[in-house]
Amino acid sequence: MRGTIMDYPLTLPTILEHAGRLHGAQEIVSRQPDRSIHRCTFSNFYRRTRLLAEALLKAGLKPGDRVGTLCWNNATHLEAYFGVPCAGGVLHTLNLRLHADELAYIAQHAGDRFLIVDEDLLPILDGFKDKVDFERIFVVRSGGDIPSGMEDYDDLLATATGDFDYPTIDENDACGMCYTSGTTGKPKGVAYSHRGMVLHTFAVIAPDVFGLSMRDCILPIVPMFHANAWGMPVAAVMAGSKIVFTGPHADADSVLELLDNEGVTLTAGVPTIWLPVLDALKRQPQDWSLRPEMKIIIGGSAAPESMIRDFNDMGHQVIHAWGMTEMTPVGTTGVPKPAFDNMTEDEQFTTLAKQGIPLPFVDIRVMGDDGPAPWDGETMGELQVRGPWIASSYYKPEGTIDSWTDDGWFRTGDVVTVDAEGYVKITDRTKDLIKSGGEWISSVDVENALMGHPEIREAAVIAIPHDRWIERPLACVVTEVGSALTAEAVQAFLGETFAKWWIPDAVEFMEEIPRTSTGKFQKTALRTRFADYKLP
Repeated sequence: MRGTIMDYPLTLPTILEHAGRLHGAQEIVSRQPDRSIHRCTFSNFYRRTRLLAEALLKAGLKPGDRVGTLCWNNATHLEAYFGVPCAGGVLHTLNLRLHADELAYIAQHAGDRFLIVDEDLLPILDGFKDKVDFERIFVVRSGGDIPSGMEDYDDLLATATGDFDYPTIDENDACGMCYTSGTTGKPKGVAYSHRGMVLHTFAVIAPDVFGLSMRDCILPIVPMFHANAWGMPVAAVMAGSKIVFTGPHADADSVLELLDNEGVTLTAGVPTIWLPVLDALKRQPQDWSLRPEMKIIIGGSAAPESMIRDFNDMGHQVIHAWGMTEMTPVGTTGVPKPAFDNMTEDEQFTTLAKQGIPLPFVDIRVMGDDGPAPWDGETMGELQVRGPWIASSYYKPEGTIDSWTDDGWFRTGDVVTVDAEGYVKITDRTKDLIKSGGEWISSVDVENALMGHPEIREAAVIAIPHDRWIERPLACVVTEVGSALTAEAVQAFLGETFAKWWIPDAVEFMEEIPRTSTGKFQKTALRTRFADYKLP
């Protein structure tokens, strides 16, 4: 017997229509490059988003065509978040922190046909545009002139009439793309479906996740060009929440000013964003009047327990979150279960410092060498996940991919424990990755580049704890006999290939790098040797 419920597609146009019809008076606030504040309503956002969708179709956009964005967190980027997929296209957010060569590879591999770029990011675009086959480039102006060969974004919208009907979209069609460099080798693309995005959005607005409502005001500091900004922009549009965007200004004073002036009830970012904010609140608490019980979502890297305690003392609830690009991205949140009531204060904060419990529909298992590990809070294994918004493959993968098990689970690469209440704690990583400021750095990629230097014989890169960035890379290098190579020269050599934040903060020259019995570099020995190392 089949159910009698309608087969109604789960697609983004439904969310946009709901927001435009029911939450038109709600506000979207964006800080501009010149630090001025731009305000608009959901009604205006709805109108411009539909104009964008119509204009893209008039420009020749076909179903499945990719439209890249090189933009900050702002209202125009939000228009693209909905306008591109509502036209049947695929939004591809480009991470402006990446090296030009990586951006060129990603945009070309994805097959981006059009590009939307903020004017003040044109210098970044100049570094790679000649290596990518963009058909048309639309510039979101902020006062300057449009470079030759590019077009004004608002002129694009002016080609639309407002008489627009959504094209037919299957819920399993792709609506967005994001590339991850969380494994060695070339960046890998994840194509998000409309269905997966809608289900993920329903999950994150739930009370025991982000708990969004039309009475909330959110400030997503996590960038919209990385992992869907943790799903917060789409969730806020669905819930009808007021949205505040930082633009290019995410320094502590700018963030605190927006939190204060706009009455933010929920905000989100990586720990490195919150360290200077917390310091400013401690030094000059009288300068800021933040909303009581404001929720702070922290992810990307583990938040120190001391940070959670400090914000709690100020009356703010910290919710630890964990996820991955391959997961759309949210997988767990550290909300307090009823069992908290029977814990001591220290036990509560220890639990809050874990990565949290899985969202509904996110299945998890911990796999050790001998099979599934028990949920005892002690037994470690690799965290594997599956669910309706978790990727089942990469987009046009190159080479051998071992990220999925034979029975269909995604291998996260994180080594974890899970306690009896279901709280996940990441204890290590299966690959030698370094997570700096919420972004992955592949030690193997840096090592391979180092060993391409004619004066370097061997190289190993390890993570060193850092007060601000959580982790930073240290390069351990063995040079050829007679070499006079300096640390500055090594860093300059890497700068030819990698983004600045990938370059090791320090270089240690060694006579040899310890090896395992199989001949591999023994990084555990290096970590022990440099356990108390102080980066410059």
